[in-house]
Amino acid sequence: MPKASAKERSTALYESILELSSMEECRAFFDDLCTVGELRAMEQRYDVALLLDQGLVYTEILEKTGASSATISRVNRIFSFGTGGFRKMIERRKQRKA
Repeated sequence: MPKASAKERSTALYESILELSSMEECRAFFDDLCTVGELRAMEQRYDVALLLDQGLVYTEILEKTGASSATISRVNRIFSFGTGGFRKMIERRKQRKA
């Protein structure tokens, strides 16, 4: 049986996300797409990435987010050695707030 990672990825989801035009649309779309637990996990990972970017240490991040050390470590690895998606979005977020 072929590995799941070898299967070609569908672009329909990502194209649909790019079509969202407001916070309300975005929340409604993700509320329909994901379970509450999946959404909370993604939100928590992003919050961890934001705090890592601010230079906070694991204990501070744990206090602020409730994330486990395993989650913080995983996000740190992705933030440091991933494809750059977290970093790009955080930089864009900073530019919008400036």
